[in-house]
Amino acid sequence: MLYYERYFKKKGFDFVIGVDEAGRGPLAGPVVAGAAFLKKDRFRNRIDDSKKLTSLQREKAYLEIIDNSVFGIGIINETIIDTVNILEATRLAMEEAIQSLVSKLNPSKNKRIHILVDGNVKIRAAFPYTNITRGDSLSKSIACGSILAKVTRDRIMSIYDRVFPGYGFIKHKGYPTKAHKEAIRRLGPSLIHRRSFCSV
Repeated sequence: MLYYERYFKKKGFDFVIGVDEAGRGPLAGPVVAGAAFLKKDRFRNRIDDSKKLTSLQREKAYLEIIDNSVFGIGIINETIIDTVNILEATRLAMEEAIQSLVSKLNPSKNKRIHILVDGNVKIRAAFPYTNITRGDSLSKSIACGSILAKVTRDRIMSIYDRVFPGYGFIKHKGYPTKAHKEAIRRLGPSLIHRRSFCSV
């Protein structure tokens, strides 16, 4: 999973950053992006597309990623999602995560950055970037971004489960499950539901 990182380092880039998102499909809550620059290549825990990992595997990998990377998180809430649409909100989250990470790197003019973006999201960035289809399965940096985003979002939704009881956010994390849709019909949408999504 290091082909792209090694390729762009050979091209002369000092920092190769991977970025991915979590939460494009749910009916409630934010979309979250994670960006990671790896300080080492090898990890004790499995690093892969976050959807392929169990919750416990993600949590363990998350802690190791935090220790062994420079990272950034971007969070765009449901109000902005409803205002600009989910694709634009995803782009904003990715850009926020990248900016957060780059501010920690503090690169000099002689340090070059390249960004690996999962999927086909077109970002606005001051650095060159490459879109990679299924990047979270092909790039370790993107996979780390995927895990950072997923764990962060799951933790947010677990908090919302206590703030808005009855919807089952701790179980489905806002995704359109049968139980979630039934809860919306029974209780009506909460403050964190995305009003622009047809099911809501």
